[in-house]
Amino acid sequence: MKAFYRITLYALFLTTTVIISSCESFLEVDLPKSQLASSAVFEDYNTAEAALLNIYSNIRDKGILTGTGQGISNTLGNYTDELVSSETPNNFSVNFYKNSLLPSNTTVNGFWNASYNQIYAANAIIEGTEKSQNLTLEQKKQLQGEALFIRSLLHFYLAQLFGDIPYITDTDYKKNSSVSKTSVAVLYEKISSDLKNASELLPLQYLDQNRVRPNSITAKALLSRIYLYAKLYESASNMASSVLNQQEIYTLETTDKVFLVTSRETIWQLQAGVAGRNTAEATYFTFTTVPPPQVSLTGSLVNSFEPGDLRRSGWIKTVSKNTAVFYHPFKYKENNATTVSKEYSIIFRTAEQYLIRAEARVYQGDLIGAKEDLNKVRNRAGLNDTSAVTQQEIITALIIERRHELFTEQGHRFFDLKRTGMLDSVLGDSKSGWNSTDNLMPIPQSELTLNKNLMPQNPGY
Repeated sequence: MKAFYRITLYALFLTTTVIISSCESFLEVDLPKSQLASSAVFEDYNTAEAALLNIYSNIRDKGILTGTGQGISNTLGNYTDELVSSETPNNFSVNFYKNSLLPSNTTVNGFWNASYNQIYAANAIIEGTEKSQNLTLEQKKQLQGEALFIRSLLHFYLAQLFGDIPYITDTDYKKNSSVSKTSVAVLYEKISSDLKNASELLPLQYLDQNRVRPNSITAKALLSRIYLYAKLYESASNMASSVLNQQEIYTLETTDKVFLVTSRETIWQLQAGVAGRNTAEATYFTFTTVPPPQVSLTGSLVNSFEPGDLRRSGWIKTVSKNTAVFYHPFKYKENNATTVSKEYSIIFRTAEQYLIRAEARVYQGDLIGAKEDLNKVRNRAGLNDTSAVTQQEIITALIIERRHELFTEQGHRFFDLKRTGMLDSVLGDSKSGWNSTDNLMPIPQSELTLNKNLMPQNPGY
């Protein structure tokens, strides 16, 4: 499949296969015996909702945010200083670990293609619900708000990985087949606009008890991150505050409860499919024998925690044999099926919002407020208040705190080093094969061949 250039998948999406949710989908809705035409999908709320929920299932199972080894929690962990790849020939993580990616890399191609497929599906939801004659206004607002959030989320991650990319907002095949890139600065503006609309369309209350459907606060959580990355610090601080002020909904949990399916720290998470299934992250990262079959945590990360840090003792597992010692992420602990699902893949959580607001505050000169937010996260981890005093000391402390709080979660480490200009200084000496042009991944060669308007290729490839 060549991203949004191939429409056949979506003709199917809007007729049969996607509507008949498998046991892996979020919702099971049977299709009537006669095939539904695409317009009919959006004349019934059940089928329209099933089409939307199938996008979440696809996000969970393939592309950038999947918790499998193909997702960025693993690949960007190898790309930076979080993970070590076992250098076996069949381990696809090696190319990320060695920073030896090519425009033909199938995993990178998957980031691009799966994301634009999912974006196309979100756009189909927006267009289909807008034209619907039978959906109520509230139903339309819910479906469109979620689709706008999905579109924003995926474009955000694509921009972090590839830089300037197309921003796709419709399902016009001819138009999309020759679309040009949009600069990251303009992308942020478009994403922010979509998220503002999404936050107005979506309700404050979740539609489900496990927070697998985004609410208005989920859109604001992503928006606060966008503002931070764009260095709009006042907006980032205010938006994070609008999230954190919802104290009746969100709170910092103790470290042993953060990643449970019932965690009140969770802002949004991806459901694990069938009942009793848990996270793909636990399945992939967990190992019980040495040497590790796939990946393990770097010694530099493990040894960087302060004594007494509960994240070191609770979120990292030691596996040893004789004198050989290795470590794996242990945030998600259930690597097998359980009677009921105990853990889902968390994409947004409250701790990040405190760290966003702390960073935004320090750049505005509010050092006291910044330290208060930083200390909330530190204290939860069993640590004393930070000893940082000056602005630069607090900034440095924040980068360290983000490393310890967010390791192996959706590429935060790579994005943090990139946006703060620290990639070369941190990875240049510690990683074999690192080049400054590795701050972007290669645009898939197959896409450049199909659409010359995507040229030039990113530097270094």
